[in-house]
Amino acid sequence: MIEVKNLTKKYGTFEAVKGISFSIEKGEIVGFLGPNGAGKSTTMNMITGFIEPTEGSIIVDGYDIEKRPRLVKQKIGYMPENVPLYKELTVREFINYMADLRGIKRSEKKEKINKVIDEVGIKNVQNKLISNISRGYRQRVSLAGALVGNPEILILDEPTVGLDPKQVVEIRNLIKSFKGKYTVILSSHILSEVSNMCDKIIVINNGKIVKIDSTQNLINTESKNSKIVYVTVDNESSNFETVVKKLKFVSSFDIVSIDSTSKTYKLNCKETNNDIRKDLSKAFSKENIIVLEMKLEEATLEDAFIDIIDTNTRENKIREEKLARQKAVKIKLSLRERLSNPNKIKNNKGGRK
Repeated sequence: MIEVKNLTKKYGTFEAVKGISFSIEKGEIVGFLGPNGAGKSTTMNMITGFIEPTEGSIIVDGYDIEKRPRLVKQKIGYMPENVPLYKELTVREFINYMADLRGIKRSEKKEKINKVIDEVGIKNVQNKLISNISRGYRQRVSLAGALVGNPEILILDEPTVGLDPKQVVEIRNLIKSFKGKYTVILSSHILSEVSNMCDKIIVINNGKIVKIDSTQNLINTESKNSKIVYVTVDNESSNFETVVKKLKFVSSFDIVSIDSTSKTYKLNCKETNNDIRKDLSKAFSKENIIVLEMKLEEATLEDAFIDIIDTNTRENKIREEKLARQKAVKIKLSLRERLSNPNKIKNNKGGRK
């Protein structure tokens, strides 16, 4: 449905997006994740046709957006992050305006407007001024504006930002209902919501794609790589930290809370062949440590995301340091060569004259 090939966007000498490639199948709901400034919004804006790429191509349903921009844009509905609505209009007037912008035929307009009003659940506020409805309803109105042209693709930038928990659940369930009906690309900082809504995750960092996988695979991989265990021990178990430091499968630990009778620790553990709690219980029992509670925390998309970004950042730093060393060696060799051959320097100066 969507194929991005070697996409690059430069602003002067700065590369916001660096030769990324990915594909999205029809009917998928895909999460686009990355830290601030990673290149998410720039990429989404290039897919919508709002900004042009410096290099690369975007193919939508077999059509190149550069060669057939009008046709491709008709296939895309876009919901920006900041919900740009005309508050002096009623809900229905705004959707009617969006229908006009999309060039919907007059004979079809009423039917299509009614359809999206029902689809996003705003029938009871359709005649109210946008200035008089809640933030949650405004999100729905913005979504209706993206849907009114009956696009095949929806691009949603932070669709749940600023909403209360109830509204978040409502919008999340609405987007989940789009599965199979629309191809959806969404960006969000609320990773629990992305985990609940998306089939696939694309992670971008420093303008490059660092991971593409199914949501569940990312979580499962994180679960296999590490375990987090919360252990509450009696205050009399003063040797707890000494024992934990000797356990090879415990990477690190922190004190989470302390009260008059107990301490709770967070243990970051490496995967073992056994249930990690069994290995910990054996070690603590052997040293007469009184365990009041032990809880294994399930891995989340947030854990996987942080691990991916941290790993990529470390790799980038190592790569940059290696390039800097190579550059320093080249400069050193060049200076050594010039100093060992002064005649060459004189000849070069003469040539410049």
